[in-house]
Amino acid sequence: MLTKFQNQLNQKFSFLKEKKLLLATSGGIDSMVLVHLFYKLKYNFVVAHCNFQLRGTESDEDESFVISECEKLKNSFFTVKFDTKKFAEDYKLSIQLAARNLRYDWFYEILQKENCDYILTAHHLDDSLETFLINFTRGTGLEGLTGIPAQNDKIIRPLLLFSRKEIEDFAIENKIKWREDSSNASDKYLRNKLRHDVIPTIKELQPNLLSSFEKTIGNLQQSQSLVEDASKLVYKIVVKEQDNLLKINLKELLKLPNYAAYLYQWLKDFGFTAWSDITELVNAQSGKQVFSEEFILIKDRDYLILSPKNEIDSAEVFLVYKKESQVNIPLKFEFCNVGDTTISDSNSIFVDEDKIKFPLMLRKWREGDYFYPLGMKGKKKLSKYFKDEKLSLIEKSQVWLLCSDNQIIWVIGKRQDERFKVETNTINIVQIRIK
Repeated sequence: MLTKFQNQLNQKFSFLKEKKLLLATSGGIDSMVLVHLFYKLKYNFVVAHCNFQLRGTESDEDESFVISECEKLKNSFFTVKFDTKKFAEDYKLSIQLAARNLRYDWFYEILQKENCDYILTAHHLDDSLETFLINFTRGTGLEGLTGIPAQNDKIIRPLLLFSRKEIEDFAIENKIKWREDSSNASDKYLRNKLRHDVIPTIKELQPNLLSSFEKTIGNLQQSQSLVEDASKLVYKIVVKEQDNLLKINLKELLKLPNYAAYLYQWLKDFGFTAWSDITELVNAQSGKQVFSEEFILIKDRDYLILSPKNEIDSAEVFLVYKKESQVNIPLKFEFCNVGDTTISDSNSIFVDEDKIKFPLMLRKWREGDYFYPLGMKGKKKLSKYFKDEKLSLIEKSQVWLLCSDNQIIWVIGKRQDERFKVETNTINIVQIRIK
């Protein structure tokens, strides 16, 4: 196994040789074999062990065991204790997800503090098969059937080529000690039921299951790569990135026979789960919306527009006092007394200071708001102005107003109000600029 492992590193992960590695180590057989393999090959690594305090003294004994083994190898190590149950309750997470979040957040902290380059875990081929079956039973797309990736950003899994039996044989042959996790014997979790009952039965029917699975995963990963390549090419034609928005052109989208699949590829990382609602949005009335935890997808005439949720209440008002030369919340802009109005651009306006009353107000627009657009006679409702400017629903929701005594000075970034303009007899000129 050592030779096969070294060949695997040379072929796929040759860049690890000169790096400092963090090995995630539970004390179980898989992670202890991983530690010994890298130790035998003289790589530069540190060990990190999490005590989740979920199994009483057994968890503490796991931690002591890992410390003891690292001391025998004279290798650097880090340990941490987590109150996993409390964390799960506080954030309303399952115990498994809470442990995962705690684990990887801590690993990345060590990565930064100790100048490590990569996190290595001991996932192997049987783990990948279990993940495949879990996703398959829950319902998934192609991506969910590609197993555990060998590399995901800074996380690398160099044992994915090896079966659980190969790892066990190597541990026994090399007299490597490990700890048995009693929770692995329980069928409380779906993964354990698959491991103990389902997979052994399939292996009886198909002895070459793992080698067949490895080939299948390779084929599926290639297919997934094709999907991603096609998605990127079509994205350039159909999707326009504008400020912090994504605008999906429906006319171009509907030319695609499988447009729902493209929508999934483009939107899957934004937290959406109601995919049938998203596909129905394509033919819905303008104004219809679908929400994820942090984003809004809205049908606006000829586009689907993706936008971050506005975290500021539309009723909230921010006051700007006369002594403030710079404002950072909710927008970044500055006030400056100037002598003339010759230097101007779309991010600034000039006003007659004697016409404005402090404190000024910053707020979102409301139905019924009106102003006197600069250069025009008479007032105009903002709703009509937005319609004439062809602003989308998302763009309208992001408009801020700068007001003096409830009168609009500036539809920020759009249009100044006529009533506050600089005239020939103006003495004090103030430039207001978005930074």
